[in-house]
Amino acid sequence: MRKEVFVVEVDRCIGCKACHVACKQGNSVPLGTDRNRNKQVGPIGTYPDVEMYFLQTMCQQCEDPACVKVCPTGACYKRDEDGIVVIDKDKCIGCRSCERACPYELNSYNSELMVMDKCDTCVSRRQNGEDPFCVSVCPGECLHVGDINDPDSDVSKLIKEAGDNVYTLPDPEGITPNVRYILKNDKWQPLLPGECRDTMRGDGR
Repeated sequence: MRKEVFVVEVDRCIGCKACHVACKQGNSVPLGTDRNRNKQVGPIGTYPDVEMYFLQTMCQQCEDPACVKVCPTGACYKRDEDGIVVIDKDKCIGCRSCERACPYELNSYNSELMVMDKCDTCVSRRQNGEDPFCVSVCPGECLHVGDINDPDSDVSKLIKEAGDNVYTLPDPEGITPNVRYILKNDKWQPLLPGECRDTMRGDGR
């Protein structure tokens, strides 16, 4: 079975937000709605031993997604063919149950369409052999997406090469997030996205 996931080389991310802008433009995501977010972890430590890195967050494509379990209409579901969690906007009633259930705060309400929205790895583009918008514009080439169950895929090779430097976000709900983060040059901080500073808003979170 295919399992499509993002792999993020955190050391290569410069926090430029190109991925965020490309996602919003390419997917016609309105103001106030985000499919991905750029977070800042740190600075942590005491000069001169200070660490800081940028954390790209998108739907974690969980094994047992909290959003799917609480959706009353079945609009939010996990695809059998690749494990991608998607939202059927024709079935969504905009109740925002999935938004409240996600511990990573990565489901967003589209106030223009009055339905929920989230990252789906740009499945329509990928079916046409194209990369997700975020991957296609990243100047640091830190974003990768592919089948983690295929040992010959680029994402599997990156994970194998990184060894013990591969991480996932904390899992307080036991839902098993699947996005892998590779961090070699700094110490990984086991923080939820809501505990990190949002570089888009600069609000201290």
